[in-house]
Amino acid sequence: MNHPPNRPSLVESIRRAWEMVDLTPPPRDPVERALRRCLTIDDLRETARVRVPRPVFEFVDGAAGTEASRDRALAAFDRIHHHPGPLAATARVPIDLSTEIFGRRVALPLIMGPTGFTRMSHTDGELAVARAAAHAGIPYTLSTPATTSIEDVAAATPDADRWFQLYVLRDRARAVDLMARAAATGYRTLVVTVDTPTTGDRRRDTRNGFTIPARIRPRELLQIARHPGWATRFLRAEPLGLASFPIDGHGDMWQGLKAISGADFTFDEIAWVRERWDGPLVVKGILDADLARRAVELGADGVVVSNHGGRQLDRTVAPLDVLEPVAQAIGGQAAVFLDSGVREGSDIAAAIALGATAVLVGRPYLYGLMVGGERGAAHAIEIFRRGLDHHLRLLGVTSVGQLNRRHVTLAPAPHLNADRRERKVSL
Repeated sequence: MNHPPNRPSLVESIRRAWEMVDLTPPPRDPVERALRRCLTIDDLRETARVRVPRPVFEFVDGAAGTEASRDRALAAFDRIHHHPGPLAATARVPIDLSTEIFGRRVALPLIMGPTGFTRMSHTDGELAVARAAAHAGIPYTLSTPATTSIEDVAAATPDADRWFQLYVLRDRARAVDLMARAAATGYRTLVVTVDTPTTGDRRRDTRNGFTIPARIRPRELLQIARHPGWATRFLRAEPLGLASFPIDGHGDMWQGLKAISGADFTFDEIAWVRERWDGPLVVKGILDADLARRAVELGADGVVVSNHGGRQLDRTVAPLDVLEPVAQAIGGQAAVFLDSGVREGSDIAAAIALGATAVLVGRPYLYGLMVGGERGAAHAIEIFRRGLDHHLRLLGVTSVGQLNRRHVTLAPAPHLNADRRERKVSL
């Protein structure tokens, strides 16, 4: 005869239930609470969306035209298939995530890429990101249209691995001055961006009436009222400006920057830059193996395979799809970096396995900046660090340097109907 199992008494059931209750109070700091909930870069993005006014978020999040270039850069990583090695005892051993870039060891194969008008996302802006990068032991790249000056970033991060991104302006003397000031204040690497003969067709910005400084129309007042924290910081801070050089005669700095950009700068003038810069020189905005070779011939020490995060030419090839051909074309003569679409530690691993030295990111740390200033930028870096460490353990390798082509397969890109997708737009 079967007897029913002994059942706990009501008191015992209540006791067991009580033992499972976690009464630890949540952090009192709202930033810490928000960041604890952000386990991924996508989490940071969704949290940032509700922390700042829509025109600010969409200036960062948006892309050019149909935004297909941005979407393709992101979707390319979904076509990566990873191949783990034999079962290895990597669960508890230290994983070496460091790599060497231009003779210097960095803690991660991750570089904080250049972003313009960063203080719009958070008033600490470039200083917050540079400090977070320095603390993490990775390079930070200051943009030409930065809202903190070359000198102020250098003074705030004296021991950081600082890079400077250059848009070659119509006024070549001004470009030379920017390079000289960067060199004098200890910026180690110069990144020349070559995919901006004019700015992209940023339709979200046009619909939002985006200007710098902001001109607030009645319909934007409600947006600002919904974000009192951002508005209070913004109104108490120094006005936004192109901190490293003034633009005269233009009320809107965004339009002013377009007017003085070097549309007449030709690719071969990389040699002109090379003559004026003594340190490592990187050319950013390469999507073609032949152009990569030409950049190296003209004096580049590295190239960045990038479609500018989808913010310039619409419907470009995904950078990940041309990374390996570029790396093969250069053949070890120069460093190869990947920019655009990196959101996971596993994305970094894939890029390294396909031939990249390191990756650059922009939007991920800006999302973090919107959520929590310097702590948010540092949190974005930590998401990448933790994800890369975990992924390498599962691949069965103990260092970034062990990654190779055996670890990944990149499936061919599907032939979509011009990547057209329905988008709901609020007019």
